[in-house]
Amino acid sequence: MQVTETLNEGLKRGYKITVTASELDAKVDEKLAEAQPEVEMKGFRKGKVPMALLKKQFGKRLLGEAMQESVDSAMNEHFEQSGDRPAQQPDVKMTNEDWTEGDDVQVEMTYEALPEIPEVEMKDIQLEKLVVKAADADIDEALANLAENAQDFEDRRKGSKAKDGDQVVIDFVGRVDGEPFEGGAAEDYPLVLGSDSFIPGFEEQLVGAKVDDEVEVKVTFPEEYGAENLAGKEAVFNCTVKAVKAPKPAEIDDDLAKKYGADDLAALKTQVAERLEAEYANASRAVMKRNLLDKLDEKVKFELPPSLVEAEAKQIAHQLYHEDNPDDHGHDHGEIEPSDEHRKLAERRVRLGLLLAEIGRKAEVEVSDSEMTQAVMTQARQYPGQERQFFEFVQQNPQMQQQLRAPLFEDKVVDYLFELADATEKEIGKDELQKAVEALDEE
Repeated sequence: MQVTETLNEGLKRGYKITVTASELDAKVDEKLAEAQPEVEMKGFRKGKVPMALLKKQFGKRLLGEAMQESVDSAMNEHFEQSGDRPAQQPDVKMTNEDWTEGDDVQVEMTYEALPEIPEVEMKDIQLEKLVVKAADADIDEALANLAENAQDFEDRRKGSKAKDGDQVVIDFVGRVDGEPFEGGAAEDYPLVLGSDSFIPGFEEQLVGAKVDDEVEVKVTFPEEYGAENLAGKEAVFNCTVKAVKAPKPAEIDDDLAKKYGADDLAALKTQVAERLEAEYANASRAVMKRNLLDKLDEKVKFELPPSLVEAEAKQIAHQLYHEDNPDDHGHDHGEIEPSDEHRKLAERRVRLGLLLAEIGRKAEVEVSDSEMTQAVMTQARQYPGQERQFFEFVQQNPQMQQQLRAPLFEDKVVDYLFELADATEKEIGKDELQKAVEALDEE
C-alpha cells in the first residue's frame, strides 16, 4: 500500500493511495479464512470447504469489503503518522474508474487539515465579574407582581360598567349561519377582558356591559383557526352578563407565600431574592463570556480552514436573511451570497470555535450523560405531549445530539477558562448590569 502526497498548500492536503491487487487478494483470503470454520456446503463437512471453492463462491462479494477496509486502514494510518486532523470529512474518490478485478486500486483523498492552535496564557487575560445583589425595592417589586398574578376578583357596585381588566361572568351561545356549533356555548364562564383568551374582537364588545345586559357579540373566526368548519366564518354570540368584577391583588402576606409553596412571607422573600440574584448571575456570566471571547479573538491568531469559514458565512447569511424577511418561511429563495461582513463574523466564530474545542480537548473537558439527558429534557418541554417522540428522535439522530452537546461543551470550556483567567469581582446595580447586557446586542 502506497500513500503519496499530491497537494500541500496552506491547510489543503491531497494524497494518492494505491492498494495493490496482491494486497486486496490477501485481504480476501484473510476474510475467507475467518469464515471457513463456519461455512457449510453440500458435499463437505462444516469447516472443510476448500479455500479455492470458497474464493470462487464468495470472493467477488468480499472484494468490495476488502477494498473499503484497505482504504480506511490506509487513511487511519496516514492520520496517525502525520498527526493531521481533518477539518471536515475527507473527500475520497476512486481515480481508476475502469478498474477490473486484478488491477491495483487508486484512490485520491483531499481534505483541509485543522491548523496548529497556539497555547493561551490565561493569566494575561483580565476579566471582570459583575455582581448584583437583590435590592429591597427589587424584591418588593417582584412580590407585587406575584400578588398581581395571584389576584382575585370582587363584585363591582351594582350598575357598574365592565372595564378592560375586569372579569365578567357570562352565559353565551354562539351560532354560525344561525346554527349553534359544538363548543360554542357555556354557562357562568369567567372571562377577563383584555386577556385575549377569546376570538379577536370578542372581549372588546363586552367592555361597558352591566349585570343583566344581553350583548350580541359579532366576530369572525381567524382563517388559521384550529377547527376547519369554523375557520374564516362569521359568528354571533348571544351573551348574558351575570356579574362584573374588579381585579383585587392578593395581599402580600403569609397566605400569598403559601400559594407559591413557601412556609411564610419571610421564606418567600428569600426565594425571590435567590431567584433574582440567579437571573443577575446569568446575565453577568453572558457579559463576562463576551468579554472573554473578545479578548481571545484579539489575542490568538491562526490560519483558518477556508471551507469551514465559507460554510459558516453562508449559514450566517441565511439566518440573517430570514431575520430580515420573517414572512419568508420557505427555503426556495435561492443561494444567498455572504457579504464581507458575514465572512468577518464567520472567521471570528470559526476561530473561537476551533480554539475552545482545542482547549477543551487538551483539558479533557467532557459532557456527561446526565448533562446531555438534562439538555434533552429541557428541549423536550417545548413539545408538550410529544416528549417521548422527541427523546427517540434525539437518540436516532447524531446530528441533533451534536447540536445539543456543542453549547454544553462550550459553556464548560468557558467556565474552565474563567477559573484560569485573572478575574476580579465588581459589585454594581441592576440598571448598570442591564446596560451591559443591552450592549451585547449592539455589538
